[in-house]
Amino acid sequence: MSGMWLGWLLVIGVLGQDGADPYQAARERMVRRHLVERGITDERVLAAFREVPRHRFVPPESQRLAYEDESIPIGEGQTITATYEVAFMTQALEPKPTDRVFEVGTGSGYQAAILSRLVREVYSVEIHRPLGERAARVLKELGYDNVRTRVGDGYVGWPEAAPFDAVIVTCAPERVPQPLVDQLKEGGRLLIPLGTRYDQSIYLYKKINGKLDEGKKLKPTLFVPMTGQAQREAAEARKSGTNSGP
Repeated sequence: MSGMWLGWLLVIGVLGQDGADPYQAARERMVRRHLVERGITDERVLAAFREVPRHRFVPPESQRLAYEDESIPIGEGQTITATYEVAFMTQALEPKPTDRVFEVGTGSGYQAAILSRLVREVYSVEIHRPLGERAARVLKELGYDNVRTRVGDGYVGWPEAAPFDAVIVTCAPERVPQPLVDQLKEGGRLLIPLGTRYDQSIYLYKKINGKLDEGKKLKPTLFVPMTGQAQREAAEARKSGTNSGP
């Protein structure tokens, strides 16, 4: 089969034979039932969820669940975060069109894709190479060229791209990594789940006079633990009896 015909078949498979997006109705239903009815009100955020094809960020065998409010395994012991949780965190971050945002935990790439519709630039780091490479490929295929990704430990941030207007963490350390504070602009926002494996909450901080404020505890949550340096620090803190709070 020629490359031209294969390309047309792929287009038809994505858009349907009449040129319509077969997933558009599912996205509209997702937004209405799982976001609007549960209190997501930011119209820019809702528009991003109507646009971004979540089914492209999950394994093929799970695409039937793509527009349900479910966490879906994506490999390497990780999941794509449930739809409402992504929307809640995105709205809480208050993304602005001029923002440069750093994300810890690319995962499937879906959160980065949502942010790409709302801010100027997204920088995202994933510690698991297979996930990071797959997410980068999907983001490129979808044309989200204001997202930059790399494989590495998000604990250390992305120093050469700093400072950031906002930082969002999509895995849960037990305390805030200091490099993320250092790389946040004065007045910038940090949204992060904190806690032990089954006792976590989402916190929103602002950087004031070079330090984080006391923060706001937004709601309980359950994310996969942050690995790498954050996990090593938490283990050392428990061993020494040091307080491992925020």
